[in-house]
Amino acid sequence: MNALTLAVTLMMPATLAGQDVPASLSLEQALRIARDNNPTYLAARNDRDLADWDVRQAWTQLLVPSANASSSLSWQGAGQQRFGSITLDELGFSGQPSYYFSSYNLGLSYRFDGAALLAPSKAKAQRAATHAQIRIAENNLVSQVTTAYVDVLRQGESVRVAQQQLESSRINLRLAQGRLEVGAATPIDVGQAEVQVGRNEVALLQAQNALQTARMRLLQAMGVSVDRQVTLTTTFELQEPRWDLDELFARALEHNPTLEARQRSKDAADIDVKSARSAYYPTISLSTSLSGFTREASSTDFLVAQAQARVASQVAQCASLNDLYSRLADPLPPSDCNQFAFTDAQRRAIIDQNDQFPFNFERSPPSASLTISLPIFQGFTRQRQLEAAKLQRDDMRQQVREQELALRADLAVGLANVRTAYRSAQLEARNLSLAEEQLRLARERYRVGAITFVDLTDAETVKAQADRDRTAAVFAYHDAVTNLETLVGASLRR
Repeated sequence: MNALTLAVTLMMPATLAGQDVPASLSLEQALRIARDNNPTYLAARNDRDLADWDVRQAWTQLLVPSANASSSLSWQGAGQQRFGSITLDELGFSGQPSYYFSSYNLGLSYRFDGAALLAPSKAKAQRAATHAQIRIAENNLVSQVTTAYVDVLRQGESVRVAQQQLESSRINLRLAQGRLEVGAATPIDVGQAEVQVGRNEVALLQAQNALQTARMRLLQAMGVSVDRQVTLTTTFELQEPRWDLDELFARALEHNPTLEARQRSKDAADIDVKSARSAYYPTISLSTSLSGFTREASSTDFLVAQAQARVASQVAQCASLNDLYSRLADPLPPSDCNQFAFTDAQRRAIIDQNDQFPFNFERSPPSASLTISLPIFQGFTRQRQLEAAKLQRDDMRQQVREQELALRADLAVGLANVRTAYRSAQLEARNLSLAEEQLRLARERYRVGAITFVDLTDAETVKAQADRDRTAAVFAYHDAVTNLETLVGASLRR
């Protein structure tokens, strides 16, 4: 037959991760469920978001300056402080209190060089390579699920063949029993028929177990568990392979994800060469900052005492000047020293000015800078990096060419395998027809006593082997087509 249609009852989950599993499951539905649930594929697909963020980051670093804000709080305890070889006490500043400090700093910086200019292009190339890797994972998933789906159908067909063989052996048993009743056969014939029935029952049991195993592998590939019945509905037909190698190769150049991944990696290597060469170009750096600070003494007594000491010093100096003026031959009028008196208003001003911590900042002068640097000699580091990038690019080019050669060779082998499998399936179908006819004739001849039961058993064995060989040949064809689709990276079945 040219079409294989099989309804296989499976236990599958009604719902998993929000995905409803239909009662009738086609290959397309199985693939869609696998894309939503297979953990290996989902893990690979997660890399897509990170690649998108790498592109955003590259553009941000190129177009947007870096900004930072910082703030600090600190405390300094009371006690002696030393400046070089002297202390504050020796300078007349004894009784230092503890201090509280706070500060802030706001800064903007921008750096521009060849590597930053090429970073978005490099990130895009790497993203394309990541997407190609995801396509590889998806292609492998499609191949895995399709192979598992076909294998369930294969094992289901094996169960059908085993059931046919069991029914055929039971027919032979009834023939032997009928001939025994009329005295045309011996009990040995009946015993042999019963043994054959038992063997076929074992074969059916093993085929059913193989079907159960194939079912579980399909569910595993889909990423679901078992608790509901579904039916496989997709049919796989034998179609004469009319594909041309050049046609398949052209499609593979467009769709094969492994080749695409290597091509995208080569594009990233081309940008790496340009980035390495940009190390010879100048670098421009811009920066600006704003800052402020506060300082507050834990006690104002020391500050008031300092102010009073300064006033007392001014009063003493004024009195000395007045005494000096009075001793001159032509005395000068004295100054009013009372103007330097320390007042309560000054005390309050000192206390108010000390109340700064933590947010009454004193702004520091703003700053800005522009720097242009041009590296002249770095011990051949830049040249070595440039040569390494060129070698990496050349290696990637060779890998792309190697992949193209391997792909064409694999396609040629795969196409030959498909053609051979198709021809083998046709021959096995003819052999099965001949074996069925021989078994029919053998039964007729055994019914009339023209042959022995051993001859009938031999015909039955030939028919059973022809069934198995035909099934194996048909599904070998479907396996070969699946492998060819994996190489092309696209479906070839109509």
